[in-house]
Formats: sequence, structure tokens, C-alpha cells
Amino acid sequence: MSRRITRTLVAASVVVGLGCASACAGGDDKDKKAAGQSATGQSADGSTDGDGAGAAEDKDKDKDQAKGSDKDSSVAPDAEEPLTRAQLKKAALATSDVKGYKVEGAGSADLQGASSPASPAKCQPVADMFLFTTDPVSRTSLSRGVTAKDETDASVTTLALLSYGSGEADDVLAGLRKATGECTAYQYVGYKYSGVKELADPKLGDESVAFRLVASIEGAEVPAAYTVVRDGSTLVAFSSMNMLDADEVEVPAELVEAQLAKLKKTTA
Repeated sequence: MSRRITRTLVAASVVVGLGCASACAGGDDKDKKAAGQSATGQSADGSTDGDGAGAAEDKDKDKDQAKGSDKDSSVAPDAEEPLTRAQLKKAALATSDVKGYKVEGAGSADLQGASSPASPAKCQPVADMFLFTTDPVSRTSLSRGVTAKDETDASVTTLALLSYGSGEADDVLAGLRKATGECTAYQYVGYKYSGVKELADPKLGDESVAFRLVASIEGAEVPAAYTVVRDGSTLVAFSSMNMLDADEVEVPAELVEAQLAKLKKTTA
């Protein structure tokens, strides 16, 4: 099986899993709105806007205005204030920001479903991160899909920028770090996840966590690696999946470094 075909299968499996997890996750409409549920599409120039117009964006705008954060995105934000969606869009990686990769709107991977109970409960933070959902929930967020321009690279990567209020991002990282140290396998919205393993701290940003797992989705075994970095009140989260090189699956360091640099530059 060629790597190009495999990458397509990985992407398909992930979309199926994300779509089902989002649809099957518990919680009412109010919960889903709080979790930042939104739809995306690719911009006309094929770059990275990836955010659908309409209700989802309007909800984010209303949320920002309600919190008094509807400021000009060109103005440096207060360190204690959550970044607005406009600021996240400005800070998100674009294809022109990193050599050898194509960055697009993440499509179905941008659907943040409401959290659903994981079994065992100690795995909840790890389970939620599959949908870039957290407790506490992010104030606003967006995600991007990233693939290598080299078609022999079978990996598929998704990045998310998650904006929080003061102290909330710290709590998310603390919970995730604890979970990756205690959790080994779990079930979540009908799917099984195994091989959860805490990786060495990449020591990025203000603090960071890295781990890997294997997701069993629609009959496919999908190894995945995660890197989550806190920069102030914003989390930069990456997941990378690869069905060919299970032992070598990792989040590309150059993507993480490029995203952190752009976030720092656009919010300074």
C-alpha cells in the first residue's frame, strides 16, 4: 500500500472518528456551544483561513463581545485576557509560514464536541484532547489540518489554538499531565484507545505535555502522538497520526516551533 493511499486512509479514519465522537458526545446544545463547536471550510486562495462564515463565527463574536474582548486584533492583548477568535486566526500557521507543509482549514476536525464520559474516569483529559475539548472549556478556538508536501509522508497532523481565561490553561495542562501519567487505555463514545504513554516533556512555552496512544476507529488502528504547549492563557495543541510508521509517529518539531513563534510574534 502506497504512503499516499495510507495518508488518505488516515485522514478518512480521523474524520469518521471525529464526526462520530462529536455527534455521540453527551451534553445539550448549551454544553456544545460552551465547548466552542464550529464548522470550517478552506479559503478561496487555498491558504489557511478555513473558518466557515455564518452562525458559528457569529457565536464566537457574540461570546467575545460579552466578555468585553472585542478589541482590535492588532492591539497586543492583556496577558490575563483570553485571545479572541480574530487574534487566533491571525496567529494560526499558514502554508507560507513553514517549509515543506501544506496548512488548510481542518474541516470536520474543527468540530469540538461536548465532552462525554471516558472509562475509566482518570483518562478523561486524554480522551477529551482527541476532540481538542478540555475542562475548563476554551473561551474560543480554531484548528488547522497540516500535511507534508512530500506525498511519501503518511502522517496527518491537526493543530488547535485554544484560548482561556486567567489560570484556566494552567488547570488544563495540570489535568492532562496527571492523566497521561496514570491512564493506559480507555473507552470513549464507543471507541477504544490503548497504549497511552507519557512522553518526555518537550520543555516548550511556559509548560508542555507530550504523549501518544493508539486509536481503534472503524476497524483501523491509528497510532497518534500529541504535543500540548501553554503560552500564557493560550494552548497550542498538536495531534499527529500515522498508520504506516507506528513506532515513529511524532508531532513534527518544526511545526510546533513555527506555530509558537508566530503566536508569540502576533500577540506581542
